[in-house]
Amino acid sequence: MATVLVLAGCADPTVTVNVPPAPVPAPEPAVEPLSPPALEPLPPPEPPVLTPPTVNGPIRVGLLLPLSGPEEALGRSMLDAATMALFEVGSDRIVLIPRDTRGTAEIARAAAEAALQQGVELILGPVFSASVAAAANPARSRGVNMVAFSTDATVAGNGVHLLAFMPQQTVDRVTAYAAAQGIRRFAALAPESPYGISVVDSLRVSAVEAGGELTDVEFYPVGAIDAMPAVERLADYQSRRNRLSEQRRALVAAGDAAGLARLEGRDTLGGAPFGAVMLPEGGGPLRQVAPLLPFFDIDPDQVQFLGTGLWDDPTLGNEPALVGGWFAAPPPDASARFIEHFTAAYGYRPPRIATLAYDAVALAAALSRGIAPDFSRSAITSPSGFVGTDGIFRFQDNGVVDRGLAVLEVSEDGPKVIDPAPTTFRAAAGESVPKPLEALAAPSEKIEPDAAVRF
Repeated sequence: MATVLVLAGCADPTVTVNVPPAPVPAPEPAVEPLSPPALEPLPPPEPPVLTPPTVNGPIRVGLLLPLSGPEEALGRSMLDAATMALFEVGSDRIVLIPRDTRGTAEIARAAAEAALQQGVELILGPVFSASVAAAANPARSRGVNMVAFSTDATVAGNGVHLLAFMPQQTVDRVTAYAAAQGIRRFAALAPESPYGISVVDSLRVSAVEAGGELTDVEFYPVGAIDAMPAVERLADYQSRRNRLSEQRRALVAAGDAAGLARLEGRDTLGGAPFGAVMLPEGGGPLRQVAPLLPFFDIDPDQVQFLGTGLWDDPTLGNEPALVGGWFAAPPPDASARFIEHFTAAYGYRPPRIATLAYDAVALAAALSRGIAPDFSRSAITSPSGFVGTDGIFRFQDNGVVDRGLAVLEVSEDGPKVIDPAPTTFRAAAGESVPKPLEALAAPSEKIEPDAAVRF
């Protein structure tokens, strides 16, 4: 308590007054910081309206590939091929915008929408049919054409152009060649897959168009898990074996030693009821199936083995049963040159489909040589066509590619051309010369993506 002295005059005594101390203010309670109020998410903005490209400005081209997921290796190799094309035959104005589809339809559609919002004027890809169909919807709504890599003709048309090797065309080409060699009766031994069924349907049409017929068809489980029953049925093996036994008994009864000698070493009597058999398989499954045919007395010296583009494999000659087989494919010289350049640039051998990505970028470059790019339907479907790493090609009105294919024969040293590919397309006014997509440049030691490839 404080003491205050008050002077009231000299005579007055000193008075002591007790004054209470000033109160000490109580500490203020802690204040919790205020949280911002919860906001409702805003609706997604409307896609921007795309305007025509500035003359002499950058040309944006989308590239939709499976850059992650189960098919990542395929997608990455195709991206490498596209990058190589950009360096070797591309235009300085082209900006390649890759987007990952993860190999699914849903993400392919989102990837297409993202590329379109960045102003792409052409979309290359995707690879798989479901992804192509999904990506096509936003592309069509913006009036942007696509050059995709699917082999499914049902997704082509209305702005979608398929650059892949179409099964129908490879079957048509090799069947027509076989028919020209006098073969009229065709058979098929195929995996029970969409591809196998599609090839059989194609062969049924091709055989008739070539003046023959498809007489025998057998399917086996996918992956050649157990193809023996199907091969045995196709060969009519048991019936032919029974005929041999009956013939031997008759010769024994007749005492015909010379006749018996002629049957020595045979397992069946009578040949296969067809002159050629189509095997729409590749890789390991083909190597498992092919030896079963001679095992069940379908002799490759008597029956011509036919294949599809899946036979475009330089190592097939290691399987004796396939030596001498025929298949249709692009001319091998140009693709071999591509493989050499690619391997020099990246240090690994590309899958066969990588040429599609290269040619797609080269096509985009060829269509953008002028003051402004022309990615219109009429430009893409030029009737004279183009010359790429896989020979001549052009797009038909239905969006499916038309290719000039060679017929090749399997040999121990690799495939060899036995009927060359055409170098021009027939048009209404006669022959027309396809437009080259530029020759391959000298192989680069190493290729690094630059500003022309944007993620």
